[in-house]
Amino acid sequence: MAISSPPLTGLRVIELAGLAPASSPIACLTAPQGPFACLLLADYGASVLRIDRSHPQAHTSNPPSPTPDPLSRYKSSIALDLKSPDGLALLKSLLNHADVLIDPFRPGVLESIALDPKYMLDVNPRLIIARLTGFRRDGPYAPMAGHDINYLAVSGLLSQLGRANAPPSFPANIIADFAGGGLMCAFGILIALLSRAQTGKGQVVEANMVDGSAYLGTFSRFLRKTPLGDRPRGENVLDGGCPWYDVYECKGGGYMAVGALEENFFGELVKGLTMDQHLLDTRNDRTTWPTLKESFRKRFSEKTRQEWEQVFAGKDACCTPVLSQDELEEHGYEQRPAVGLVGSPGLAIPDSEAWSSQNLAPGAGGEKILEEWTGWRRGREYKVEGGGLVKTEASKL
Repeated sequence: MAISSPPLTGLRVIELAGLAPASSPIACLTAPQGPFACLLLADYGASVLRIDRSHPQAHTSNPPSPTPDPLSRYKSSIALDLKSPDGLALLKSLLNHADVLIDPFRPGVLESIALDPKYMLDVNPRLIIARLTGFRRDGPYAPMAGHDINYLAVSGLLSQLGRANAPPSFPANIIADFAGGGLMCAFGILIALLSRAQTGKGQVVEANMVDGSAYLGTFSRFLRKTPLGDRPRGENVLDGGCPWYDVYECKGGGYMAVGALEENFFGELVKGLTMDQHLLDTRNDRTTWPTLKESFRKRFSEKTRQEWEQVFAGKDACCTPVLSQDELEEHGYEQRPAVGLVGSPGLAIPDSEAWSSQNLAPGAGGEKILEEWTGWRRGREYKVEGGGLVKTEASKL
């Protein structure tokens, strides 16, 4: 099969990333969802232009340091002062040349600088405007600040995560920020693009991390009404209550993950652990679970993780080592795009970006993208002023 260009080649995306200060490393934690959505699009060929805050060194021969945002692979940047009429005018003129604009800010921010969706769609009726918030835009939390843990909390999903007889626990900021936020936003953009292919019209995509997280939890929410999940947190099959779906510590440290749900896999697990095969007859009796879990715990503690890896290598026991990121990096694990397309694959993840990011500086590569998108050039349609690009008075962008 002939290989064609990445599937999103030619798609032009404006990523608004410069309205919040980025003076410290923690700034990259405040709103990673929009950058992640754009990273997904960029990895599959989209041209992503990030709009950064103006900086005295931007667009000079002595560029500023990169921003803390690590999700900047395959992106470019221009610096704009959106409080400047001429800086804002340049962005407004750019809307005509874009397919997608991503707004990652709290409700009302874009409206406050005269960039409300109605205006933008009047300028470019084919534009997809993706608005990504934490809380829903309606309801009691709409005006409040929050982070992943808060969105996860009010979605109902956090209440289901964690061990029995302990507070709910959260997997860093993976669920709400990235899966329920950035990934869902990217999905919304793609289905809006499909709609545009049929209607010729753009639209507003409304995404929020509460609804995105709740949707991810559809299966676990439904399980509450079945024997698989109708018990308190940490006492069910998939949440740490079941002996054969858990993580066990090995001799000398390290862990093995066990997921032997089906009877045949459980049989292979018991065989590898050299335990009594009659456990197959009693494993569904919940009264035996505490004792069985303790037996598994003691058995796994008798060998090192490396020894257990050898025992279960090639076996259908659903028993695997818990590998650390350091181990994977040390052994040259290949990081790949999220989904492989045979005929039009995404862009490869460079070795230089497999384990750490090559962050993007304000203004890096953006003027080249402006020329590719629009034909604009510095000194003709725009100039540098106050650390950012501004529309020239004589230009008719």
